[in-house]
Amino acid sequence: MTTAGETNATDEPAARPRRGGPPGGLLVPLVVVPLLLFGVPPWTVVLGGQSWPAWVVVAGVVLAVLALAGLPVLMAVGHGRRHVDAAARVGDTLLGVAWLLFTCSVLGLLLELVLLVIGVPDPLRSRVVAGVVVGGWLLLVAYGLTEALRVPRVRTREVALERLGPGLDGMRVVVLADTHFGPLDRTRWSTRVAAVVAGLAPDLLVHAGDIADGDVADRGGQVRPVGELQARLGRFSIVGNHEHFSGAAQWVEHMRGLGWQPLVNEHRLVERGGDRLVVAGIDDPTGTGRELSGGPDLAGALAGADPDLPVLLLAHQPRQVRDAVAAGVDLQISGHTHGGQIWPFHLIVRLEQGALAGLSSHGPRTRLYTSRGSGFWGPPLRVFAPSEITVLVLRATG
Repeated sequence: MTTAGETNATDEPAARPRRGGPPGGLLVPLVVVPLLLFGVPPWTVVLGGQSWPAWVVVAGVVLAVLALAGLPVLMAVGHGRRHVDAAARVGDTLLGVAWLLFTCSVLGLLLELVLLVIGVPDPLRSRVVAGVVVGGWLLLVAYGLTEALRVPRVRTREVALERLGPGLDGMRVVVLADTHFGPLDRTRWSTRVAAVVAGLAPDLLVHAGDIADGDVADRGGQVRPVGELQARLGRFSIVGNHEHFSGAAQWVEHMRGLGWQPLVNEHRLVERGGDRLVVAGIDDPTGTGRELSGGPDLAGALAGADPDLPVLLLAHQPRQVRDAVAAGVDLQISGHTHGGQIWPFHLIVRLEQGALAGLSSHGPRTRLYTSRGSGFWGPPLRVFAPSEITVLVLRATG
């Protein structure tokens, strides 16, 4: 037996803990996933019994190998320290179209199984599947690009709040979220979005986070048209997880310079017709341990607020509604999910966040509105997850 400060010379030295976890921990994301992403499509389209001419097979395999090798390089150059926007645009687009081709290929394999069961022989069976896969893929890419780059549709919902005073009945809260101004210059898109929002005559204008990807110096021009919008009772914003990736403090100061009121674990009061509403905002969980605030603090955000007043909370991630329910928040507005953005990612997003899009009820009085977002992140594609500009019309029930 040894005591503190003593060493037993006969004891075996303690094994040092292994760092970084088991070597297999990175096997799936770094090896298996890319091989499936760029391996299943060429099998389904050119290698799986189609009997194409040799040049078709060679071309298909070469394209798959180039994509598999090029994607990590493009992503590293585009989103790494150098932030080369041209590489990011190509890499993001390649990732999106590759995912759609993989999805169509998996569905194509199911179709091939059906054709096999009913007795359709090869190479006809495999050629039919290849044609359906490529045709469906091209249609989805065209549809996804159109949906991502268009001006978002306006979506209007009435939200009844028990504690809302009659003077606030009919208040129009216009919601932007997840604009993600980034490597693809969308200044003209921003101008068109601003024109739509201005025509909605907002009482409150809010941005529920993920304004941009990158520094203010690089993205400020894209943000400006939206940033210069006005609202009768105020403009409020919060930071999402992506602001933290490029330095959230600079975006807080930039939005403040444009006349917005960024809410970082704090609240403001708005008043109309003699009734008041608490508008609060909290940091994103990504901020924990970073320079801006140390993470979300709902208690701090509501400190000093009259507990009898209704509360509208801006929180980037829908799963933060658990804390909102505990605090008695009346309405939480979130983004983050993009509605899944590219089908079928919505299955993972719903599982992780608990809400995907639209209005939902939580606890005795808390309502949650989850925006599908106004822009896109990464691949310029939206498949079965249309973007939106949201008008929430608040209604008093008393």
